[in-house]
Amino acid sequence: MKTKSKIICLAIAISGFLISCGDSFLDRPALSSIMSNNFYKTSDDLKKATAALYTGGIWGQWSSECYLPLGEVLSGNMILGYNGGATQLNTFSLTGYNSNLVAEWRTMYNLIAHANTTIHAIEELAQNDIPKADVNAALGEAKFMRAYAYFTLTRLWGDVPIIEDNRDLFDNPLVHLNHASDVYQFVANDLTFARKNLPVTGGGWDKGRVTTWSAQGLLAKVYLTWAGLNHSGTRDQALLDSAKLYAGNVCEQSGLSLLDDYAAVFEYKNSDNEESLFALQWPTNGGGWYNGNMLQLYSGALIINGSGGYFGIEATYDMYLQYLDLDNDSTEIDSLRRKATFMLRGEKYSELNTNISYVEAGITKNGLKFGGDSGLKKHIIGNEKDLNLPQMTNTSSPEHTILLRLADIYLIYVEAVLGNNGTTSDAQALGYFNQIRKRAGLDEVSSIDADALFKERRVELAGEGEYWFDIVRLSNYNPVKALGLLNCEDCRSKISVDGETGKVTPGGTYEAITPATANTFKLPIPSDEITANPYLLQPAVPYSF
Repeated sequence: MKTKSKIICLAIAISGFLISCGDSFLDRPALSSIMSNNFYKTSDDLKKATAALYTGGIWGQWSSECYLPLGEVLSGNMILGYNGGATQLNTFSLTGYNSNLVAEWRTMYNLIAHANTTIHAIEELAQNDIPKADVNAALGEAKFMRAYAYFTLTRLWGDVPIIEDNRDLFDNPLVHLNHASDVYQFVANDLTFARKNLPVTGGGWDKGRVTTWSAQGLLAKVYLTWAGLNHSGTRDQALLDSAKLYAGNVCEQSGLSLLDDYAAVFEYKNSDNEESLFALQWPTNGGGWYNGNMLQLYSGALIINGSGGYFGIEATYDMYLQYLDLDNDSTEIDSLRRKATFMLRGEKYSELNTNISYVEAGITKNGLKFGGDSGLKKHIIGNEKDLNLPQMTNTSSPEHTILLRLADIYLIYVEAVLGNNGTTSDAQALGYFNQIRKRAGLDEVSSIDADALFKERRVELAGEGEYWFDIVRLSNYNPVKALGLLNCEDCRSKISVDGETGKVTPGGTYEAITPATANTFKLPIPSDEITANPYLLQPAVPYSF
C-alpha cells in the first residue's frame, strides 16, 4: 500500500495550486489542513479538496500562453503579436523550445499530477462514514479533470506517457510514451466513471462544478475524435455511434438549452449559465501573474486599474470571411457572432470603458485601441469600473472561461450523425444545427454537409480554443483537406479596415509563412522534457490497464 507520507510529499510538490480564492465553492483551507488527519472526514471536505482543480496556479499560465495561441493562432483564426514564441505559431515553425508549447505540456501534466494526488488521497484517507455517493462524486470530478488533460495532450502530441500515480515517479522517473489508442481508452475509462458518479445539477451540487452532463459531453467528443484515429480515410462507425449516444443524452435528457443571446453566453454576469458544461472558476478579488485569468491581456481595448493589455491578437482575414455571404454580395450576414467574437476598428461596445469620458491612453468611452485593425472581443468583458470589481486587474479577469458548452455538443451530435456520409437530413441533427443558426440570426437549412458543419463549428466556437482540435480531428481521416484549410490564401493575412468606408481587405502577413505539412498536426515534445527523460524519443509502448 502506498504510504501517506508519499501523498503528502507529492501534495507539497504541487502545493502552489492549493491557494485560497475566497469566491463561491473555491473557498478552501490551506494545504496543511487538507493533508492533516482531521481532513477527509466529511463530504464538505471532499468538495473543498477538488475545488482547486478549477482555478489558480494550475490554469493561470495556460490562460495566458496556451488557450488562444495553440487553439486559435496555430489554426489560422488569429494572428498573435509579440508573445514569446508568436512567430513560430504564426508560421508553422514550432520547435521543442517554444514557450507556448512547453506551457501546454506542463500545465496538462501538472493538472494530471494534481488530479492523481486528489484521487489517491480520497481513496486512502477519506473516512468510511462519508456517503459512498459523495466519495465517488469527488473522484468523478478529479477523473474528469485528468481525462480532460490527457485528451488535450493526445490531440496535440499523439503518443504521450500515461501517469496514473505520480508517486511511482519517485522510484522510476523515466517513463515511455504510450500509444494514442491506449490514451483514448484511458480517457474513456475515466469519463465513464465520471458520468456514472457525478450528479446532475442541483441537490446541493455547487453551481460551476462538472456534472454527469459535462462528462457525457466530453465523452462524446472523445469518441468522435477517436473514431478517425485509424487514419484509414473513414471513421469507425461504432465509435461514431458512441459519440452520438452520449451527445444525444446531453441534448435530450439534461434539460439544458441554448441562451437566446449568443453574446450573453460570455458575459461575466452570466457565469456558469446553463449552456456551460465545464468552465474554469476564477476569483473576483485579484490575482498575481499566472494565478488568475489573464485573457484580457490580449486586448488593447481596456485600461484596467491603470494597465492595458499588450499581447496584440487579431483576427485573420480568412476568419473574417467566414462571417460573409460569399455566394452573393459578400455582405456580413453573421454580424451577431462576429461582433461578439472580434472587434473591428471604429466599433464601440456599450459595456466597455463606461467610466472613460475623455481620451485616455488612446482609448475613448466605449471605444477601442488596437495594434492592428481588428481585435478580440470574446473574453473581453470590461474593466474594474465596468464590472464594479475594485480589486480586478488585467491579470485577473473574473470571466469563468468555458471549455465545454452545449452548442459544441449539439454540433458533435450532428457530426456523429453525418459520420462518413456526404450529407444528412436527419431531423434531430437538423433541429440542433438550426437552433444554433437561428440564434445567430441566420436562415435554417434543410440538409447539412461536412463543409457546412465545419464552418459552423469554426464560427460558433471561434475564440474558444477549439478550431485547431477540429483541424487535427479532420486530419486523422482526411489530411489533404486539413492541410488545405491551413495553407489557403489569406489564412495568415491580417485585416485592414479603411478608415473612411469601413471596407475590410487583406492586410498582408507579419512574417513569411512556412507551409503546413503532415508533420504539422503533431507538435514536437518539449526539448527540456526529452533531456530529462530520453525515453520520450523511443517508440510508444502499450499501457498496462
